[in-house]
Amino acid sequence: FMGFPLHSIYHATKFGIEGWSESMSFELGLHQIGIKTIAPGATLTSFLDRSLEKGLHPAYQDLEEKLLGSTDAMMSNSIAPEQVAAVVYQAATDGKDQIRYLVGEDTKAMDANRLKMGREDFRKELKKQFL
Repeated sequence: FMGFPLHSIYHATKFGIEGWSESMSFELGLHQIGIKTIAPGATLTSFLDRSLEKGLHPAYQDLEEKLLGSTDAMMSNSIAPEQVAAVVYQAATDGKDQIRYLVGEDTKAMDANRLKMGREDFRKELKKQFL
């Protein structure tokens, strides 16, 4: 539900899944089938070491270092993968007509802040942090 610099493709897929899931909820609902999305915050995995592409074009070096510095701070408050799994199980078994499940206090706080500030002001605030 929000994007960060240097991760446009990653965020595009997440935004796409959100839109697709919301749209499919109407169609699947006709057949009593639910669809859920899970939005975890920083999760203690090997993603940063294993999968995150680093060393982009030199023109982005300062931005990359700033972003990775904030990522280190975020990861210090990361949640265990088991917490995400527990919410996946909850979403699959709760019988609620609810699409999005937020996992982790960091995600819940960012979402609340984004709703309070409004999308554009929140985006501008993120821009100030990184640019």
